[in-house]
Amino acid sequence: MSNKHVDVLIVGAGLSGIGAACHLTRKAPNRTYAILERRERIGGTWDLFKYPGIRSDSDMFTLGYSFRPWTEPKVLADGNSIRQYVEDTAEEYGVKKHIRFGRKVIKANWSSADNHWAVETTNEKTGEQETFTANFLFSCSGYYNYDEGYKPDFPGEKDFKGQVVHPQHWPENLDYKGKKVVVIGSGATAVTLVPAMAKEGAQVTMLQRSPTYIATVPEVDPISVGMRRFLPEMMVYRLARARNIGIQRLIFKLSKQRPKLVRRALLAAAKRQLGDDVDMTHFRPSYNPWDERLCAVPNGDLFKTLRRGEAEVVTDHIERFTETGILLKSGKELEADIIITATGLNIQMLGGVEGTIDGKPVEPRESLVYKGMMLRDVPNMALVFGYTNSSWTLKADLVCEYVCRLLNHMEKTGAQTVIPRDKDNCITDENFLGMQSGYIQRANDRLPRQGSKQPWMVVQNYMVDLPKLRFGAIDDGVLEFDNYQQGKKKGLVASVIGSVTG
Repeated sequence: MSNKHVDVLIVGAGLSGIGAACHLTRKAPNRTYAILERRERIGGTWDLFKYPGIRSDSDMFTLGYSFRPWTEPKVLADGNSIRQYVEDTAEEYGVKKHIRFGRKVIKANWSSADNHWAVETTNEKTGEQETFTANFLFSCSGYYNYDEGYKPDFPGEKDFKGQVVHPQHWPENLDYKGKKVVVIGSGATAVTLVPAMAKEGAQVTMLQRSPTYIATVPEVDPISVGMRRFLPEMMVYRLARARNIGIQRLIFKLSKQRPKLVRRALLAAAKRQLGDDVDMTHFRPSYNPWDERLCAVPNGDLFKTLRRGEAEVVTDHIERFTETGILLKSGKELEADIIITATGLNIQMLGGVEGTIDGKPVEPRESLVYKGMMLRDVPNMALVFGYTNSSWTLKADLVCEYVCRLLNHMEKTGAQTVIPRDKDNCITDENFLGMQSGYIQRANDRLPRQGSKQPWMVVQNYMVDLPKLRFGAIDDGVLEFDNYQQGKKKGLVASVIGSVTG
């Protein structure tokens, strides 16, 4: 085999890909691996996004890796700190030497004749084409299109004389101090941008079509800060992680079982922080909590900014852009020097890679997801897709642990291939993410389907997934292994020969 053949080929060197490599190093050290990364640096999302205030919207005790503690005081960390954490983790586990930077993955084909994946890449700087082969393909390329964010076609956009910026492509040295800025959107990016830009002297208006639930979280966890004085770092991390997993789960469960109670609590907390001068109409969503993802703000920074009058919120629909700003359906016009379209992401499965089996395309829309990480009838392949109602890395860690167990099981039994088989035809028409959020609904026709029963149902519940993925049987009657008995016989023959010759 050429030096471009490995046991496991990981696509993506972001939070998930580096985590996957570290798990392999820790749990399946006999397996060779390489990572293909399109960018020139580690970090993925946290290297791509550069907009002001960029930070996590999940706490770092659960967004961090299970095996390496987050030691900084901030609970919602800034983008640079998260990227550095990923970089330091890669350094600690000797991962960096395995990364092939500047490789855009174009196509991945499983060859039944060769029993491996052939992955075609392009070096976008030189145009050079390379093919890597691997026994197992591990897609860790995130869930959205890195090339373009989602932006509706706004009527009259070309008439606007100012600058239009999408947060995914933030220009270097954008000067917004003292300027009128309209941020279109009400999701995690918008609620981050508004206080960050206002703090730097911009006159900011957040223009939303409809309100979002926004919850305040402490910027620093005082319990963990106190415990660090007398407990080892890893113990403090695990205790905080367990506590936050429990709190996240409790809030989500309550939101589904008693939505009116949670709604009242969230709105009361917002009202308390906003004061009497801010109209609460802008903070009363029409849907129940967790029908769409909750937004978290550290120490209520958005509420404080609005209360001080440093920014405002407008709830309305856009009629069209004008030369000097945005005309709303109500007839009001918002003046702007800069318009930020924080209108979301475009979901993209498998990083946009064209997947084929013996040359025949794999259509995600016609696929079914096994245990939230493998696709029906696709050999030797897994993907990381984190939780939509909790931290991404909680699921990523479990998937990586499971893949290591699966690879070790195959090594032990001599199996060369593993394929999930849906013998009961339990596919449904529901996508596997099951949320009403716009970015998910827009991608519905490109997402794999949900199953009607386990292990084809994606439950978005860490407490359910934990025992199944960490301790559940690998050979469960759904995964089909080739050479399974043959592998056992090979192992038996080898041990007999060994005992005779020894």
